[in-house]
Amino acid sequence: MNVNEQLNEYAQMTEEALGKYIPSADCPQKSVIEAARYSLNAGGKRLRPALVMEFCRICGGKPETALPVACAIEMMHTFSLIHDDLPCMDDDDLRRGKPSCHKAFGEATALLAGDALAIMPFEIIAKAGAEKIIEPVYALKIIQLLAQLAGFVGMIGGQTLDLEYENKQPSVSEILEMYRMKTGALLEFCCKAGCIAANWGVQEKLIPAGNFGQRLGLAFQITDDILDITADEKTLGKPIGSDKENGKYTYVSAVGIDKAREYVKQLTAEAKEFLTEFSDTEFLNELADILAERSN
Repeated sequence: MNVNEQLNEYAQMTEEALGKYIPSADCPQKSVIEAARYSLNAGGKRLRPALVMEFCRICGGKPETALPVACAIEMMHTFSLIHDDLPCMDDDDLRRGKPSCHKAFGEATALLAGDALAIMPFEIIAKAGAEKIIEPVYALKIIQLLAQLAGFVGMIGGQTLDLEYENKQPSVSEILEMYRMKTGALLEFCCKAGCIAANWGVQEKLIPAGNFGQRLGLAFQITDDILDITADEKTLGKPIGSDKENGKYTYVSAVGIDKAREYVKQLTAEAKEFLTEFSDTEFLNELADILAERSN
């Protein structure tokens, strides 16, 4: 099975499981459920679930064991996208080629749908622990890690810095630290959580797994910056030029496209170097290359 086939298999597993976690919309509060389902089903690479399940596999576990965590992180990621698109944040009208959640359902409903998708991951992981799909002590570790890397020192902290840096020129180190928190933290979570779901006894693998995720996240975000300038809106599935329009000083703004592309290559090579601590990493190595060379 090649990397794209494996990625599609993980995506299919995730989408089937996500459908079971979202309740029936036949109730008075159906608008918020429909909004959450709309954003969850908007497509995307399902990269984060794939990382969770693959790291579980290479640490000796079954990918299915980590499926609740894979769904949880996809919900957390979707929450962040819904809120990022809101008028008070990036004010984007398109997401993955479709109207943003607040354009389709209204700002208040979109806000609440994001809130629900930020809360549900903890219920899902806790339930997996209670039902011993994942050992309860491991589930608790994963919950703690998610709260940490999605919170003040992770994704939300990074998004806060992103807003504070608007119409300013932060240093390159400040930009990269913001990227590490905003994008890298959740990818770090995915890689570490997959290891934990497989076997907490492999905790010595958490550092290289986390370092792989951080480097992958930095490369991913810088590639996003490049695509915001070079891609077309139809291919990208969201507005282009929004960084400049929103007064954002990006890594590309600071060093230029050519140097940014070189740094993406460097980060990808560094990420792959951390995989030498594991075996059977062909999928992850090829995935890192694909993400560095993506056009959307």
